[in-house]
Amino acid sequence: MTNLSPGKTQTRDRLIKAAIEVFAAEGITGATTREIARVAEVSEVTLFRHFPSKEQLLATVAEQIKTLEIQALSQQEEWTQDLWRDLLHYAQLYDQMIEKYEALIRMFIGEAKRHPQEALQVFQQSILPLREKLIKYLQNGIERGTVRSDLECPLAVDQFTGMLLAGMLRRHVSSIPRDYTPEHYLEACVELFVRNIQASVSSNSLS
Repeated sequence: MTNLSPGKTQTRDRLIKAAIEVFAAEGITGATTREIARVAEVSEVTLFRHFPSKEQLLATVAEQIKTLEIQALSQQEEWTQDLWRDLLHYAQLYDQMIEKYEALIRMFIGEAKRHPQEALQVFQQSILPLREKLIKYLQNGIERGTVRSDLECPLAVDQFTGMLLAGMLRRHVSSIPRDYTPEHYLEACVELFVRNIQASVSSNSLS
């Protein structure tokens, strides 16, 4: 990997930040390298020195999100093996990540039909670390006897994170008053999930 000077690194970081902002606001088609350069306060020529194409810049945005996820996941290297506690912490990390990139995620969802390959590639790449981390944890739980032996871990993870994603999106688009807080919603998702996946011998773990 080529080492960049501090000045070039700062310019690259500004371009990535600007790209996230413009892609989120304009979508894949609407976003232009000219607008991204303007938001980053550099020339379009400078942009192309760092990123030969808009597609490469989009891929770099996904890689940036992935890197930040990995950094966030470093906070949960030590699992307690308590399903409720571990999954609540995981849910909080996941919620913080998707909340931070809410506009970008909404853009990817909206672009999925018009640009399925680009949207799917970027979206999957950005959430893959979190997904793989939880799948491995549940598989280890099966081996420890705390998780049901017949659990389909990838399916269960997608169901769980789907609830979390739906909750984040709902609180940004729905004006219907809710009788619960975002924190309560996360806790309820975790409780529902844990009650479904835990081995019968662990039925007292929620008490």
